[in-house]
Amino acid sequence: MSLLHLNFESEYLHFNTDVNIIMPDRPKNITPEEFYLSGEKYKVLYLLHGTYGDYSDWIRKSNIEVYAAERNLVVVMPSAGNSYYSNWSTMMGINVRDYLIKELMPLINGWLPVSDKREDTFIAGLSMGGEGTLKYAVNHPDKFAAAAVLSMYSRDYAAIPPEKADRRTLDRYNAVGGFENFINSYENTRELLLRHKDDGTLPRLMFTIGEDDFLWEGYCEFKKWAVENGIKAEFYETPGYTHEWRFWDLEIQRALDFFGIEKFDPVNFWDLKKDKK
Repeated sequence: MSLLHLNFESEYLHFNTDVNIIMPDRPKNITPEEFYLSGEKYKVLYLLHGTYGDYSDWIRKSNIEVYAAERNLVVVMPSAGNSYYSNWSTMMGINVRDYLIKELMPLINGWLPVSDKREDTFIAGLSMGGEGTLKYAVNHPDKFAAAAVLSMYSRDYAAIPPEKADRRTLDRYNAVGGFENFINSYENTRELLLRHKDDGTLPRLMFTIGEDDFLWEGYCEFKKWAVENGIKAEFYETPGYTHEWRFWDLEIQRALDFFGIEKFDPVNFWDLKKDKK
C-alpha cells in the first residue's frame, strides 16, 4: 500500500490540519508506468475518528490498510479534534462540518485518482465519528452512497433541554445560537431522518454496536424509534464487545461488505484492463 500524509492550511478550520490517505497497491504484473498512468478512478471511503482521536487512529489501531488493499479502495482519514464534526461559530469560526464537504472532498477529488460519483463514495466512523458520519449522510445525501455508524446512534436532542444537558451538549447548543436553533439545525439528525425517510434521497444506512458498550441503552432506544418510524437502516449487535478497537476493526469489515465494495483479484483486474485497450 501507499500511505499519503497530507498537511495543509485549511480555509474552514483556520489552522494547519493533517489527513492520512490509503492508496491502492500496484500489482506485480503491471509496470509502475502502466499503473500510475492508467487513469483508473477508485472508490473512496471517508473514515472518521472518535473523541480524543485524530487522523492516525485508524492506521495505528486497526487493519484498515489490509482491508482497503483487498478491495482496491482509497481511504481518507481526516482530523477533527473533539468537534463532533460540527461548525463552531463560537470558536474563531472553526467550521469542521463544512471542512469535509467544501474543502477536503474537493481536494481529494481534484488531486487524487478517485471517483467523484455518489455511487463510489462512502463514509463511516466510530463513536463521535459515527455521529459525524450520520450528520454528513442526512445533510449531504447527494454525496454518499452509503454510511456506516459504529458504536453510536442518533440522539434525541429534543428531549434534552438546556436544564438537562451536560456541559459539552450545552456548548454545542451555544455554538449554533441556543437550544431552539440546534433543534432546527443540521445537528438534529432524528428530524432529518424523519424528513427524508420516504423521499429516496438518503444513503443506505448501517448501525452497529457491541452489546457491552456503555451506549447500549441509547442505541436500543434509537433502534426502536427508527423501526417504529419506518427509518430504512440495517442494525447489527455483537455480544462480547464494549467501546473498543477490537470491535471497530471487526465492524469496519462488515461496513465494507455492506457498502458492496467487493474483494478483487489484482492480477485478473489489471489483465482485463489491458485486454480492453
